[in-house]
Amino acid sequence: MKMSGINLLFLVVVAVFATLSADAYDPNPLQDFCVAVNDSSAAVFVNGKICKDPKTVTSDDFYHSGLNKPGEIISQYGSKVSLVFIDQLAGLNTLGISIVRIDFAVGGVNPPHSHPHASEILLCMEGTIYAGFISSNPSNPGDKNRLFAKILNPGDVFVSPKGLIHFQYNLGNDTTAVAIASLNSQNPGVVTLSNAVFGSDPPVIPEALAKGFQLDIEAVQQLQSLTWIGNG
Repeated sequence: MKMSGINLLFLVVVAVFATLSADAYDPNPLQDFCVAVNDSSAAVFVNGKICKDPKTVTSDDFYHSGLNKPGEIISQYGSKVSLVFIDQLAGLNTLGISIVRIDFAVGGVNPPHSHPHASEILLCMEGTIYAGFISSNPSNPGDKNRLFAKILNPGDVFVSPKGLIHFQYNLGNDTTAVAIASLNSQNPGVVTLSNAVFGSDPPVIPEALAKGFQLDIEAVQQLQSLTWIGNG
């Protein structure tokens, strides 16, 4: 059967798109910003670290252990995120992947946060976890952001798209929970909203936050007086 030029062109375009979509490398900057500098000794590398001489690379460069062990939960959120990013596993450099373990105490939460550089796929390993993400602002200012959420049991998987606010909460009344998440970046970045907004250094002026969150100045100042931390 003969193929028209248009159909052939369509197949070529599809093939090229599929090839590009399958690329696992980080296509976007992995830093929040990159200020130009003329002094080469003061420069940093974008989207990766200095490569080790291939002759000196060993199996240990691609190996990390410990995700079978529960993380020590000491944060006020009642959760612990154990990271395996580029700083924990050098072999991830340029590969565009990473993984984390999340341990939840009873009532623990991995608070609302975002990953500027990565999407996330979360696997519930133990317990019952309420996981969700919130859409970006709709085109109509009068419409509400949408919440997409599911209750996860062991073996269930939930995906959070790149850059969107998402969270996980342990629904178990008397049980802990564990999840494993994989991200498509060696350095996904983490922005924990509460810490970023109310715990920044220097602090945002209370008047701006009071107006933005429709709160009293006193409520904002009280929130800013608390100890905020990131969670992974």
